[in-house]
Formats: sequence, C-alpha cells, structure tokens
Amino acid sequence: MDIKRAGKEIRDTIEAYLLKDSHGEYMIPPLRQRPVLLMGPPGVGKTQIMEQIAKECRIGLVSYTITHHTRQSAVGLPFIREKEYGGKTCSVTEYTMSEIIASIYDKMERTGIREGILFIDEINCVSETMAPMMLQFLQCKTFGNQKVPEGWIIVAAGNPPEYNKSVRDFDVVTLDRVKRLDVEADYGVWKEYAYRVGIHQAILSYLDIRRENFYRIETTVDGIRFVTARGWEDLSELLYVYERLGKEADAQVTGQYLQYPRVARDFANFLELYYKYHRDYRIEEVLRGGVTPQAISRLHFADFDEKVSVTGLLLSRLNQAFREAYFKDRLAEALFSRLKAVQKSQEEGVPFTEALKDQYDRTQEQYRKEKEAELLTRGGERTFLETLSWLEQAGAAKDFDELRGRFAAQTDERQSLLDEAGSMLEYAFDFLEAAFGQGQELVLFVTELSAGYYSLWYIRENGCDRYYKYNKGLLFSERQQEIAGRIEEARDMMTGADRT
Repeated sequence: MDIKRAGKEIRDTIEAYLLKDSHGEYMIPPLRQRPVLLMGPPGVGKTQIMEQIAKECRIGLVSYTITHHTRQSAVGLPFIREKEYGGKTCSVTEYTMSEIIASIYDKMERTGIREGILFIDEINCVSETMAPMMLQFLQCKTFGNQKVPEGWIIVAAGNPPEYNKSVRDFDVVTLDRVKRLDVEADYGVWKEYAYRVGIHQAILSYLDIRRENFYRIETTVDGIRFVTARGWEDLSELLYVYERLGKEADAQVTGQYLQYPRVARDFANFLELYYKYHRDYRIEEVLRGGVTPQAISRLHFADFDEKVSVTGLLLSRLNQAFREAYFKDRLAEALFSRLKAVQKSQEEGVPFTEALKDQYDRTQEQYRKEKEAELLTRGGERTFLETLSWLEQAGAAKDFDELRGRFAAQTDERQSLLDEAGSMLEYAFDFLEAAFGQGQELVLFVTELSAGYYSLWYIRENGCDRYYKYNKGLLFSERQQEIAGRIEEARDMMTGADRT
C-alpha cells in the first residue's frame, strides 16, 4: 500500500484503540492492542507520517531510532536490591527505568497529554544483543520489566532486507502479535503531500516528466545508487534558500541529495532550463497581464519539456499567491475570535486595555502549550506567531473602536491578496488559452490546480468560472488517459535517450 493508505490505517487503529466504554475502560484491552509494524523502503515518509498523525489526532508522540541505543539505555541499568523470601534475605538484580519508558512519562508530565504514540524506528536492524529485547517489546509491550503506559500505542518501523544488510527477520510468534503494513513509494500520493507543504515546483515539474526518477535504489559495481522522497524534499528546502541567496544548484549540489549520479545530473540540467524559462517568459509579467505575442508563439511551438516547465512556473507563482491568501485568511479568523472575546469582556465590565492584554496572554499560553506538546504544524505555528505579533502591536490602541479599525485594515489586506490571486489566475488562463487553445496542456494546468491544496482551497472559497468550465468540459476520462499517454510517451523517449 502507499503511505497515504498506511496513514489512514494507523489513524483508524488509534481511534479504535483509544475508544473507551461508559466505565472509562478501553474497548479493546491493552493486551489485545497489537503494535503496528510499518515495513517499507527508506525515505518514503514513515517517520514523517507519524508526526503528522500525532498532530492530527492531538496526541503525544515519543520517537526513537532504536539502532542509536544500547541495551542498557533501552532496558535500564542493573542494580542490586536486598529482598526477603521465605524468611531469607537475598540479593536480587533489578533495573533502573528504561530511558524510552521514562521519556513517555516525561512527555505526559511536561504536556499533560496522557495518550500517544511510541514510535520505534529501524526495529529490525538492531544488534544481536538487542534482538531478543525487541521481540519481547513487540510481544509483551515491555522494556525489561517495565510496561509501556496504557493509552500509548506502539508503532514500529523497519526496512525490508533488500535495503539493509543488517535486517533481522521476525519469527511467526512475533508477527502473529502485530498489525503489519507494507508500504511502497508512490509518486502520485507524495505529490498531494508535496503541494501541501510547498515542495519546489521545479521538482514537481521534473518528476511529472520522469516519474521513474522519483524513487530509485540500485546496487551497481560502484556501490549503491539511490534517490528517495526524503532526498527530494530536503533538496526542495535548499532550492528555496539558494534562490534567496542568489545561488544556483548545479549537479555537484543536487548530487549531495540525489545520490544517483545520472538523476542528479539530469535534474540539474532541467533546473537550469527551468530558471531560464522563468527569465525568458517573464512569468511575473505574464501573471500581471503583460503577455507578448512572441511569448505566446514560442510556447505554442515549444517542445513538451518546455511546455511542462512553463506551466509549472505559472503554477508555482499561483500557489505562492494562494498560500499567502490562505494564511492571511486564517489570521483574520484567529483575530476575529480574539476581538469578539475582548468585546465580551468589555460588556462584562473589564477595562479595554486589560481585556486586550488578557487575550494576548491567553494566546501566548496556548501557543506555548501546543508547541511544547509538538501539536503544531508549520502553518499552525505561523498563524499563532502572526496573531501574537498583531495583538502586541494592537496594544497601542486607545479603545475598541480603534482596535476594530485596525482589524478592518487587516481584512482589507486579506481581500487584496484574494483579489490579486484571482487576477493572476485569470491572466494565467488568458496566456495558456492563447498558446494552446483547449489543448492537452490546459488539461494539465486544470488537473494540477485540482491537485494543489491551496489552489483548491482558493477556488472552493472564491470560485473561478473558467476553472469550472474547463474542469467540466475537458477532464473526461478519455482526455485524462490521452494526456497520461502523452506524458508516458515522452518519458519513454527520454529514457531511451538516457540509454544512448
């Protein structure tokens, strides 16, 4: 299964395991709550999906890569205790609390969250001395003689033997006590995630053409060559920073993340052309209505790679505008709720400055708690920080009327961003219609708008007549199959060129 389906299975498991009856007891007793064993190749997002699930379910997460631990840190250190058995005093070996178990209690004490996920990565890659302990952990949910606290669900992850020479097979007794999920890399599923977190559009445009380069692990005479989803995401972060610094990522740089030399070189060449198309077509001017006949003619007669790249450039800038509008909208919602609270406090006789400061303090405390509990997404943290900054600046307001005026200016800014994004979307349609008519390239553009998290949010909230028109008129299964075949054909041609 793909990582998206695996995430759903884990969410469903958590919901089932944490469901309680009318007496407050878990419907499925902890003894019958099988640990989840997530098996899949490295770099497909096993660790990341656990972080995402914990945030979505609003529960704790304690994560360990078990290969980084010794038997002593996992089980605890031995010490001698005197005990009396049948009237005779004996020296008995006991153990200090496991570091892993202790970290769960620390998490509960620090955050107040009593339920969560204990995630153990690389569980089948432990040393010979650790192997029996890991089997005991999966079978009995204990480290040494200490149990994992109730309400904490065990999820373990491992790599299949073809990806790691140190992998140890689990016996039938152990496998019969776990819920096993086998995960495979899937570009289509990863692309949904990529749009949500803002993976660089150059990477998405490249992988749309060369999907076979999304995830590859091969053993050659020169050693292991590989490229993973993790590598693409980390490279994306670097590309954004390099752009701000005015630096370029060549094959030497991309090869530090894509450790498959041919793929690294191929992407570096594509990236160079991608930036060139940005300059040649003046994408920013196109999205402001500055389309020239020369640009339309060039795009109409361009090869397939160039068409995909230019479409990707338009989408990248549009998604940036949609994303900024989205967060400005979230900020407006957060501020509106704070203003209502201030107004209510005033109606109850609380002075304005005191009521406003109270909302700032409450927001700051909520932010502190959620950040410490690791429940915040990057977007959620951004909204909190912008809310706090606005409330801090609003502290200079003399009364509620002035505060309301400041909020009105904020909503005007929000509307301005929404209008700007809508205008850019219309100009993008103008440009592509002029270049392609109603051709397959426009189908690709509309399909990508439908796949993007922020673009879909914008269209759902604000509408776009031409999107609805083309979505209805063009995206029939026959047309989708046609463009998929076209991309596949181009990909086959490029693969053949690579071999030569």
